[in-house]
Amino acid sequence: MIPQEILKKIRRIEIRTKRLVSDVFSGEYQSVFKGRGIEFTEVREYLPGDDIRSIDWNVTARMGHPYVKKYDEERELTIMFLVDASASGEFGTVSRFKSELAAELCALLAFSATRNNDRVGLIIFTDRIEKVVPPKKGRRHVLRVVRELLYTEPSGRGTDIPEAIDYLSSVVRRHAVVFLVSDFLTGGYERSLAVANRRYDLIGIEISDPKEHDFPAIGLVDIEDPETGERFAVDTTSRRFGERFREETARVAAERERIFTRLGIDSIAVSTDRPYVEPLERFFRMRARRAGPLVAARGRR
Repeated sequence: MIPQEILKKIRRIEIRTKRLVSDVFSGEYQSVFKGRGIEFTEVREYLPGDDIRSIDWNVTARMGHPYVKKYDEERELTIMFLVDASASGEFGTVSRFKSELAAELCALLAFSATRNNDRVGLIIFTDRIEKVVPPKKGRRHVLRVVRELLYTEPSGRGTDIPEAIDYLSSVVRRHAVVFLVSDFLTGGYERSLAVANRRYDLIGIEISDPKEHDFPAIGLVDIEDPETGERFAVDTTSRRFGERFREETARVAAERERIFTRLGIDSIAVSTDRPYVEPLERFFRMRARRAGPLVAARGRR
């Protein structure tokens, strides 16, 4: 039996995000994602006017005359959320934790998906796989995804993005839109992202808090690294500490940006101190501009 306060919180998120789906993102999701997947259906004999790039040379060699591969746009998509639940997500200095922002953002995208009859799945990870919800359709299923995002209690504290992507690749073998949701306060994931980006439509969502970029000068404090448990004392009024802190956060951000840019991975940056609607709108506008020429090209074929 789910406690009443949990049901109320899930219901509040549903109401808030479904209003945004209707009022703000009613057409953006469909225009950007719908039909982006291409599925092989069969081979058939070559006809005059067919694109020679679609010729299946193996079948052509066996049959002695040209055959082409036929593809159809997928009528439904699989949307996967790969969500980092490491201990650093339980941080927030404004109105909510990063983990709560991640849950609401995923809920918005999941309700957009179910409105378009797409399947939604979830993998929650830390330094291990914590929870898996296989892709399914429908509102009740999305509510389960939201519940797991809000109330799964992870066993691990660290972050292992390559482990999560390896697991994703073992269970989702067809094309999917994959939202990787994390604060990316880790490293060693570039190669895994490159592999995933070739197989899926991979989109990074970076969740941050303003105090992660500019630590407040509040004197001598004990700090615990949430992912390693290491404790140490720092003088937050020290100019050297402030400079080193800002340099390190800038380095991590620059490295993440370099990786995403080099691999051509789209990303959305959201913060606990700002509404997430504007970053999402920018993302949808950017994807729509890029999709425009592709849609026009398909119409000419």
